[in-house]
Amino acid sequence: MNDGSPDSTEEDFAKVVGARLRALRKRRRLSLQAVEEKSGGRLRAVVVGSYERGDRVASIRRIAELAEFYGVPVDTLVSDGARSRIPAQEGKLVIDLDALRNAPPEAERLATFVASIQRQRNDFGSPVLTIRAEDISLAALLYEIPPAELREKLVTWGVLAPRGT
Repeated sequence: MNDGSPDSTEEDFAKVVGARLRALRKRRRLSLQAVEEKSGGRLRAVVVGSYERGDRVASIRRIAELAEFYGVPVDTLVSDGARSRIPAQEGKLVIDLDALRNAPPEAERLATFVASIQRQRNDFGSPVLTIRAEDISLAALLYEIPPAELREKLVTWGVLAPRGT
């Protein structure tokens, strides 16, 4: 029987959505207060903060409003589409170089690594860079994490270019 308290699935969902919301906000270098101001008060700082912490489960309507505010598709926030946007473990990844420049400070090592690949390939004209599976493995070593975990971070940081780019 549902007593109105969130079950573990809802809590997990709230935490995943919250992490994605926080990553989007930070990537845009906005404070919670700035979100409230830019939204004309529709998105209150205290409420958005509770979504980001996973303390509160956002309604579908609110998730759509947040996605619109950040200029991303709703599935970026809610679906396992974040996972499905990650190519197969052995595949290549396409990095959005502009998004990488605006990524959180934690991505700095990746940015340095990507810049070295650009120099090596003499590839400076494109807004994206394709990195191979072996490059992903090397980059993961910089963070001392498995390649699959690095792929998850790339999604969280919002640096993967949309397919077809």
